[in-house]
Amino acid sequence: MKVFSRKSYEKMGGSHRRGVRILLLGDAGVGKTSLILSLVSEEFPEQVPPRAEEITIPPDVTPEKVPTHIVDYSEREQNVEQLRAELNRSDVICVVYSVEDEDTLDRVTGHWLPLIRSTLGQHHHTPIILVGNKVDLVDYSTMECSARTLKNISEMFYYAQKAVLHPTAPLYVLEERDLTEKCKKALIRIFKICDTDNDGLLNDEELNAFQRRCFNAPLNPQALEELKTVVKRNVSDGVHADALTQRGFLFLHRLFIQRGRHETTWTVLRKFGYNDNLQLSKDYLFPSLRVPPGSSTELNHAGFSFLMSLFEKYDQDKDDALGPQELIDLFSTCPVMPWGPDVLNSVHTNDKGWITLQGFLAQWTLWTLLDIQRTLEYFAYLGYCGSDDSQLSAITVTREKRLDLQKKQTMRNVYQCHVIGPQDAGKTTFCQGLLGRPLEDTHEIPNDRLSRHTISTLQVYGQEKYLVLHDIDVHNITDALMPSEVQCDVACLVYDVSNPRSFEYVARIYLKYFSELAIPVLFVANKGDMSAARQDYILQPTSFCHKHKIPPPHPFSSASQPKKDIYTKLATMAAYPHLKQLGVVVGEHSTWLKVSLGVAAIAAFALLLARAFRSVDR
Repeated sequence: MKVFSRKSYEKMGGSHRRGVRILLLGDAGVGKTSLILSLVSEEFPEQVPPRAEEITIPPDVTPEKVPTHIVDYSEREQNVEQLRAELNRSDVICVVYSVEDEDTLDRVTGHWLPLIRSTLGQHHHTPIILVGNKVDLVDYSTMECSARTLKNISEMFYYAQKAVLHPTAPLYVLEERDLTEKCKKALIRIFKICDTDNDGLLNDEELNAFQRRCFNAPLNPQALEELKTVVKRNVSDGVHADALTQRGFLFLHRLFIQRGRHETTWTVLRKFGYNDNLQLSKDYLFPSLRVPPGSSTELNHAGFSFLMSLFEKYDQDKDDALGPQELIDLFSTCPVMPWGPDVLNSVHTNDKGWITLQGFLAQWTLWTLLDIQRTLEYFAYLGYCGSDDSQLSAITVTREKRLDLQKKQTMRNVYQCHVIGPQDAGKTTFCQGLLGRPLEDTHEIPNDRLSRHTISTLQVYGQEKYLVLHDIDVHNITDALMPSEVQCDVACLVYDVSNPRSFEYVARIYLKYFSELAIPVLFVANKGDMSAARQDYILQPTSFCHKHKIPPPHPFSSASQPKKDIYTKLATMAAYPHLKQLGVVVGEHSTWLKVSLGVAAIAAFALLLARAFRSVDR
């Protein structure tokens, strides 16, 4: 066995992972040092020093692939205080006695175990392994070990390591001969995740997918049948319709533990993110993701595929929407229900107010844009398994916006539009209009169920893009906008055409925050169904926009079914972040995108944009 001293291992750049620290203690002469030296050299040492130097076994030569530190204790060379310090550092303690000397066995219960309890506490959780050495000196067969004949030495250290890495206590209650409640809860979550058709059973295909995920290999048909036979023999309802039930699944893991195969259950639990306390680890829930300033986060194909399969799994009545109970079932593998009633007013729903597939994907897209850590966390709860065993394979970090401006194009698929305007300008109805909701429907939504965000898909030059409208809550013109309220892909400044004081508010907002920025801006003349009033401002809206070389105000009304053209215009402006600069060239000739144009006209407009780019470059 390849073994290094602690110092030489650190010089070689050994792993900084915590690993397993094994302490050997016992009376003098019981063979503690001989056991360590025999493990290292694979032969019995004729000359044994009073104490072996601490050794480290590298992870690549241990079954569990973790560094293992083995520490020897000598009463001759160390005092009790040094022993207590070592006890506190140890992950597992091997108490060694000699099978030929009963006094050393009596000292285990009379001296060593009380010393351990007084140091670590009466209810400590450090595993203790009793090791009977010198079995070569007696003529009866036991499971003890011998340093001289090398009997069971490797096994002793393996089981010491196993006691730390695969502890019994979190999984199993010996007195009750049953799994702990925390273990059952974790395994039930895993069962639900692996039950991909949501029928409450694991069929052969699902069992093999589970097997590949946890152990990188499927079960052969014979092994599958033998497994189900064992379950049938012991649990009356463990198998149904030739598939494994939840009770059968729990029974198998109880059986593994009873047969000493704790590592099987621990492998499953750790593959699904559980730590030694049977809690989902922070590293699993929140894998490290760097998002540079000016970049954003989006779901990619893998993320959308996972969500679509999840939606299909829980849409039990196949009505292309998730009802209240179906949503509860979907999030049953999560600690809490993360969605409140406001979600249903952020995205598309059906006539019953239930979230559709389009709305479901949009809500996750919104989460991913605004709170990537939350998406990562809930993807973990829901059982996402990517190519790299983390949620990161479902996420794309976009290019920095400054690079988009340099390249005069963006590869983003999600655009954020900040909707800013005075109170009563109709920002809420404008945002709800993105979902096709007219004024009458919006007025029926209670204020506590309204969201500040709405999101939907739109076609921009034949490509599907997401537009997020964020209603910025500003009460007075004197209220300063935070940097996060200004930075967006496109700004929408809404005013009420029937209120003579309304435009002044958004005009001042534009001059104060957006006139010097490269953020495209569109003024929206809301409540277009009402009589327009002359605005009490030095310039009327159209003249103001002409002076600042930005598109003229776009009329809008939600009195009837809202038209999509204005939202498509906003998404297009966001897709071409330099359109504001093009306003100098194109705006003077009153040329702007008309969403209702046919394909040929859109192509002609794209050509016009290209010519305008060259003109700007010159």
